[in-house]
Amino acid sequence: MSIKRVWLDESENECISCSACEDICPEVFSVPDKMVVKSGVDYSKYEAEIMDAAENCPVEVIKYE
Repeated sequence: MSIKRVWLDESENECISCSACEDICPEVFSVPDKMVVKSGVDYSKYEAEIMDAAENCPVEVIKYE
C-alpha cells in the first residue's frame, strides 16, 4: 500500500484538537487550532505513522488512501 492522500474528514465528527496525531507523526500532522495535514510531504515515507495516527484518533477524523 502506498498512501497518496491524507485528509481531515469532519462529516460525522469534529476534530477535538487532542494532538495525538501530531504526537505520533509531526512530519505529517500539525494541530494549531484544529488538525492540519501538511502539504508537500511524501506520505509514503510515513505510512505506518499515518495509519497509527488514524487508528488512535479518538474521533476518527483522519482519513487516507
